[in-house]
Amino acid sequence: MKNLRYPALMVNHEKFRENVRLVTDKCREHGIEVAGVIKASNGMPRIAEDFVASGASIIASSRLEQLERAELATADVPLLLIRIPMLCEVEDVVRVADISLNSELKVLEALNAEALRQRKTHKVILMADLGDLREGYFEADELIETALIVENRMEGLVLAGIGTNLGCYGSVKPTAKNMKALSELAERIETRIGRELEYVSGGASSSMMPVLDNVMPAKVNMLRIGALVYTGGLDELAQVYGYKWAEKLNDDAFVLRAQVIEKKVKPTHPIGELGVDAFGKKREYVDRGNRLRVLLAVGRADYGDIEDILPELPGSFVVGASGDHTILDIEDCRIKPEVGDVIEFRLKYSALLRLSGSENVRIYNK
Repeated sequence: MKNLRYPALMVNHEKFRENVRLVTDKCREHGIEVAGVIKASNGMPRIAEDFVASGASIIASSRLEQLERAELATADVPLLLIRIPMLCEVEDVVRVADISLNSELKVLEALNAEALRQRKTHKVILMADLGDLREGYFEADELIETALIVENRMEGLVLAGIGTNLGCYGSVKPTAKNMKALSELAERIETRIGRELEYVSGGASSSMMPVLDNVMPAKVNMLRIGALVYTGGLDELAQVYGYKWAEKLNDDAFVLRAQVIEKKVKPTHPIGELGVDAFGKKREYVDRGNRLRVLLAVGRADYGDIEDILPELPGSFVVGASGDHTILDIEDCRIKPEVGDVIEFRLKYSALLRLSGSENVRIYNK
């Protein structure tokens, strides 16, 4: 590619599709379908297409505007809203999404009224809080009671299933025990309504753990997959929990490229009376003497935390960053970049999430 502008997010669709295929194939072995979450790509239509072409049967996001962008690219594929709807967006939820996750009767009543007004039926998945303490009914009886209300009194809604979320807030691991609890809850609801639920959604990428351990109950038949297919072996599944299988996935389907705008030898400890940095934080600095470093034209306003970007330049490391600049130590590099050179970074999930939505970052597809 010629005449690129930086900072740039480089998207390798072939590598991304390989990741999705590996995950969907593994899930299919266990009778699980994948809802491909497009949030980390800011709802790129081509990413939605990649998900569907590689085996995902549902497209999911927490943002309605992202689902709208995906709709034209993935005709006839169900769209799932994975953040509990706001009351102010109920009209758009029914218009755009085929399915939504829910945990409040007041919201369900509003969705039902709107679905009737639009002469549509809207599928809902009721969320169970199994200990991670984000969304969901904490008491099983309350969830079952709500399920019966939806099933028997809300003509505009279809009780499509139940689900849970683990690991996103409370760091709770998906285990055989809590997946069994979800399955038993689904069975209790099915007994009360006299039919099988379409979906029992066992969580997100971290819920691949019971799949890989061969302990996922057969009742769980859907996972909402995002981070794992975007960052591969850099995901928590490999880095935190040590699952070697994740290392089969590409960790460079998305790469940040940033341009060098300054190259100088400078002290490693600031000089003068110290206060706080640009983000109001007090920092500690290690005095390593004078070292060669470069300044890059990308910063925390674009990617968030410096721990979430990994330079591909051997011998280099990120010293720190402000909102619009990143400082890279290159003293120990065999090949030292010059002003105007471009340095690549592999990305952890949270960095990708921010970069894909930054108006200052160009996106290039290959």
